[in-house]
Parts: sequence; structure tokens; C-alpha cells
Amino acid sequence: MNNELENTDRNETNPAEIILPMAPLRDVVVFPNQAVTLLVGRTKSINALMHAAGGKKAIFVSMQKKAEIDIPLDAEVNEIGTVCMIREFIHLPNGTVNVLLEGKARARVLRFVSNDDFSLAHIEPLAEAEVSTIEEQALCRSLKERFQAFAAMGDKADKDFAAAIGSIGDASRLADRIAAHVKFKSEDAQRLLETVDVAKRSRLILDLIRTEIAIRQMEKQIDDRAKDRMEEQRKNYYLQEKIRALKKEMGGAEDADDDFLELEKQIEEKKMTEGAAEKVAAEFKKLKRMPPLSTESTVIRNYIDWMLNLPWCETTEDLNGMDAAEKILNAEHYGLEKPKERILEYLAVQSLVKKVQGPILCFVGPPGVGKTSLAQSIANAAGRKYVRVCLGGVRDEAEIRGHRRTYIGAMPGKIIQSLKKAGVNNPVLCLDEVDKMSMDFRGDPSAALLEVLDPEQNDKFNDHYLDIDYDLSDTLFIMTANSLEGVQLPLLDRMEIIRLSGYTENEKLRIAQKYLIPRQIEMNGLSNLTVAFSKNALMLIIDKYTREAGVRNLKRQISSICSKIAREHVNDRGKTRFSITVKSVRKYLGAPVFRHGRIEAKDQVGYVTGLAWTRVGGELLGVETATVPGNGKLTVTGKLGEVMKESAEAAVTYVRSRSRNLLIDEEFHKKLDLHIHIPEGAIPKDGPSAGITMCTAIASALTKRPVRRDVAMTGEITLRGNVLPIGGLKEKILAAHRGGIKKVLIPKPNAKDLADIPANILKQLEIVPVEHMDEVLSHALVSGKYDSLFVEDDLFYELT
Repeated sequence: MNNELENTDRNETNPAEIILPMAPLRDVVVFPNQAVTLLVGRTKSINALMHAAGGKKAIFVSMQKKAEIDIPLDAEVNEIGTVCMIREFIHLPNGTVNVLLEGKARARVLRFVSNDDFSLAHIEPLAEAEVSTIEEQALCRSLKERFQAFAAMGDKADKDFAAAIGSIGDASRLADRIAAHVKFKSEDAQRLLETVDVAKRSRLILDLIRTEIAIRQMEKQIDDRAKDRMEEQRKNYYLQEKIRALKKEMGGAEDADDDFLELEKQIEEKKMTEGAAEKVAAEFKKLKRMPPLSTESTVIRNYIDWMLNLPWCETTEDLNGMDAAEKILNAEHYGLEKPKERILEYLAVQSLVKKVQGPILCFVGPPGVGKTSLAQSIANAAGRKYVRVCLGGVRDEAEIRGHRRTYIGAMPGKIIQSLKKAGVNNPVLCLDEVDKMSMDFRGDPSAALLEVLDPEQNDKFNDHYLDIDYDLSDTLFIMTANSLEGVQLPLLDRMEIIRLSGYTENEKLRIAQKYLIPRQIEMNGLSNLTVAFSKNALMLIIDKYTREAGVRNLKRQISSICSKIAREHVNDRGKTRFSITVKSVRKYLGAPVFRHGRIEAKDQVGYVTGLAWTRVGGELLGVETATVPGNGKLTVTGKLGEVMKESAEAAVTYVRSRSRNLLIDEEFHKKLDLHIHIPEGAIPKDGPSAGITMCTAIASALTKRPVRRDVAMTGEITLRGNVLPIGGLKEKILAAHRGGIKKVLIPKPNAKDLADIPANILKQLEIVPVEHMDEVLSHALVSGKYDSLFVEDDLFYELT
């Protein structure tokens, strides 16, 4: 080996074994007799270089087997590499190192010894077999001649290198110099380094150079054809200009030709998919052959304009900062913790996989709870363009898939139109009010949406107008709906439902203080004034002037007060301070509009407080039952739906089955008429959650036992008395809390839904999960003469 390596560390038991620090390289092979400059950034490699630079200045380098591995294991590094001397070693300000290495000799790794800082390689030099003088001369001549043929097709650097190696007579050195100069693939370069035999290495280089010469010949042919094409285009352009000039001299118009040239230029510059480019080119050829004023010419021109204005390849880069995304969501929306958490999880997955995957998010909830604005916040958090498409009232399939190009007014569907509006093919596309779509003889738009929202096939979405596949897989679809009743099941299968149930009074108060009031003060021109809303005033507006799950009407009432303040300020310029109290709320908004249900003043027979879900939140629902002499007729009033009427019949049957245990005359259904009434008869009511409420009212009326006024309940009943689960539990619990209720009876399967209810609300209520109607009656009816509500059969006969 070179004299510079004589003083390197060696194994005491095997002096031929050299110990050097090792640095793995990515896609770089260093040959002996070659100087190479490397930029090193990996910590272990820098430590190995620093150790070598501070000692004998020798290091062993070898290319790792897979370039994408950041920290390769010892087994993932090629065992044959190069012993190098460090000639320059410079620390750069960004923490990397610029190093100049000079290859000295091939070596094989016997074993690695790793520590926390870097790896030491125990290596043995690879000695080359000597060749005869005649064979060496023949190898050198063949290598030089083949490289000169290669350099003749290259640039000046290749020709200068061919002249520089003309005097080299060492076949091994010449082969390594050529291997280092020609940019072979990293696999071929490693193969050359591992070929110790000079003759075999020279023949391998000759074969590789022959392949490179063939590649350069093919590249030259391609360049020549491109040059000929450019010459032809230049010639055609010259002829077209001559023709245009002649037409102008003859008094003809040149506007049409100018328009075609401008359109052709746009087509050439527009980045499109291969299929789209071919389609536009074919339509353009057809357009040039048509009379300019023909109807079909107008249709084709509109089509080409649409194709050129669509974002086939234009995208925006996603922002991957989850902290920033969370700050944006919290800044733009108060509360909604679970939807925010799911959105952040969704964005985190997208940032990792770099591709929209999984189901489509669908926000479901009453009006005004922030569904559409959440979609806008997702776009802001992801750093994407935002486009909203309203599907309310859409009843034509062509609104989604587009119209076929059979008439002048044909257009693409709303999806393609939205992408053109966004200008990129990866926006956040909010499909608003999906439950308001309908269908008629023109098709079913819900069925057309199935292809749009299916991640397995929307990369080939075919709009009827474009008549070519468009990739929608990068578009992030967000859907909104007030309810899921009108949405088809196949469409629901493609969505992940996130429910926004509404806000509590405290949440509405915070939203008003943090968002609504500052915004309305600014919008009404009151920024230079001092306008303060007291907490009691806001709670009065929330409780008495609005009835909603969201905050839309609350915003209108605050805006109404601000506009009246603006008028007062205009009339009296000297007044700049306005304090909104309970008294001034009544002054500005008049008498209260709504009255929420409240707890009854005393326990009553036959009157039960139920809980109902409405589109504007939860409400207390009173159920009254009266008995009158008759023949067993059941009357149900209050504009009830079929479900609630059936619940009433099931409740009567259950009471009849338990009449003996409740000390009720078993023949009551023959002697008494029952009348069940739910007040506010003008309001339609239906739903499977009032069964236990009506059953309790019937049992109270027949047993003459009052119902506890501070107990409210919700749940459906079966003929056997089992209590079935219900929906809308959060809204119902909030209504009970607002109405002063102390105990709420809920179906036991709904106990898991209590996690969605604020902790401060649960602390003020006694929530009792029940499984059977017997438990409901024991909690709701006031105890009478006997400790137990139900009596055994023997006691019944004794009492009667």
C-alpha cells in the first residue's frame, strides 16, 4: 500500500489487518487514484472524519447498499470499499462538513466494531495480480481507443480528459481513472471497484463504455429529430406570416389566424395529462377546418377553453404543522372539542401519507353550529384553496356529471366548475347541504356523487362534458347536512359522520363575547365607541330571544342591538359609551319572544315531564293523561306522528300487563277512557323516545299517585317493559338542566353518551340509567301507603 498508510493502526495478532474509522456513502463510489469532494451531514460520518483528521488522516469509505437508508447498519454497507486520505476538512456554518478525499487502495471489511460515535472497520488490503507487459500495453491501448470514441461524442471535458490520460501506461490506474470520470450507475461503479483483477476490470469498462456510446448515439438521433422539427416549425411560421401579409395586402382579415396562433401557443404551454393533451390537439385540428361562424365551431372553442382553464397539474403545497392547524381551529371556533380532535387526526394522516385517503368527512348538525365554517377552517389549517358547492335544490344528474356537448349551452358539472374556480386540483371542496338534494326524471344526483366520493375510483372521474378522465383523488371533500334522513345509504357508506349537536348556554355566552360582539361592533361602525354587553344581558338574549342549537339568531339579535346603538350615536354625537344591561335588552329588542320549559310548581297526578329533541336543541315535553268513565277508548292528541301513537298503545298494553302489581283494577280498560295529550298541539311531534313518558303518565293517572316534578325522562318502551335507547341525549340533558330538573331517567344503553356532556352539567344532575319500565315507575311516582311500588299477588287479593 501507499507509504502514507504504513503508520495506521493494525491488529496486534494479525499485522496485515488495518483498523480505520468507517464512513458509509450514498450512491458514491471512490476509486483508487481519484480525488473527490464530498458534503457530509450525518453525525456518525462526521465523527469518523473528525477522528481520522485528528490522527493518521486515513479513513475507509464504502457505498451503502440502499441509498434511502439514513442510518445504515454494518450489514447494509458493501464489504469492499476504498482506503482514502483526508486532504482537506472544512466545517460549514450549517453543521455539515466539506471534505476532500483521495483514494489510495481497495480493501475488504473483515468486521465492524461500532460505538456510539462512529464505526471502526477491520480491513485487509486487496492486492492486484501482476500482468505481463504485453497484456498491460494491449489493455491500455484498448481502453484509450474506446474512451476516445466515447469522448468524440461528448463535450470538451471528455476530450480534455482523453488527452490527459494519453501518457498513462499503468492499466490498473488507467481503468480506475476512466471509471471515476465516466458517470456509470452506482451499481456498475461498485462492480468495477470489487473487480480486483485488472484484465477483468478493463474488459468490464470496455463493455460499459460501449453501452454509453450507444446511448449517446440514440440521444444524438433524438436531438437531430427535435432540431429538424424545430426547423420545420420555423419554416411553417415564416410561411404563415407571408400568407398573412399577402391577405392583408389583398384586404382580407387576419384576426382568425391570429386567434388560432394564440390558441395553439396556449395549448403548447398548458401542462395537461397525456389523454387531455391528445384530446385538445384533436379538437383544435377539427376547429381549424370549420367555418368560424358555424355553431359547432363555437361548441368546440368553448370546450378547448374549458380544457385549458382546468388545473390538470397545478397544486398547492400542504402545510404539515399540526400546532399551527390546532391554533387556527381554536382561533376560529369555540368548543366543538371532539370534531376538532377528529379533524386534527384527519389532517395528521394526510400529512403523513401525502394523499387523501379514507372516508369523506360529513358534518351533521342543526343550522348555525359551524359546519360550513369548519370546512373553511380545515382549508386554512391545511394551507389549501377552499371552494363551497351548495347542493340544496340540485335534482339533475348533469349538475354533478356535466352536460354532454350536444348544444351550445352545455357545461361541465359543479365539481369540475369548482376546480376551475379554485385554480388547483387539490382544494378543500365543501359539498354543502347534501341532504337537500332531490331527484326527478332527469336523474339522481346522489347516485352521481357515489363516483365522486369513492377514493377507489375518483381518480378516473368522467365528466360528460369533458368526456375524459379527471383525477379527483387529491381533492379533499367535506360534506355538510342538517340531518341524514334524506341521504341514501350507499352515499352514507362513503362518509365518516361527525355530529355537531349544538352549543350549551355557557358556550353561546363565550362565543358571543369572543367572536360575535367584536365582529358586529366592527361591521356596524362602532369600533371607535365603547360598547359593553353585560353577562346577564347576553344570557337573557340567549334564553328569551333565541331558540336554536347554533348561534345564527344570536348573531342577528346582537347585530340588531348594535344597529340601534349606531342610530343613537348618529343622533347624539356626544354619547360614546353604551352599556347593554338586562333593562336595555328589553328596550332594544322588545318583549321576550320565547319561553323555555320550566319545572312544575308541584307534583301532579297524570303529568310527566319528558324530554324531546328538536332541530333547535332540546326541550321539556309535558305529557298529560286523564281518565274518564267510558268503555276503554284511547285518545291521543297533540298532533303526534304514527310512531308516538304506537308508543302510546304499547304503554297502555304494558300497564294492563302490570295492573295487578300496581293495585289497578284489571278491568279498567273496559270501564275507563284514557286521554293522552301533549301540549302545543299546533307543533308536529314524532319520534321513538316518549314511550316511557306516556307509560308513566298512564300509570300515575290510574294509580292516583303523583309524579315527582323534578324528574324528567326519555326512552322508548316495548310490550315487555324494556327501555330502548334514544338519540339526541346531549340536547335533552341540557334542556333538563335549563328547566331546573334534578333527576333524569335515561335508557341504560345511552350511558356511554354521557361522555359528550359537559362535566359541570353532569355535576348538577342525577342521571339514572334504567333498563325496565318497573325501574322508571319506582323513580318517578311518589311513594304511597306502601314502601314498595309493586305488590305481590297474595297481598293484592288481601287488599282488594
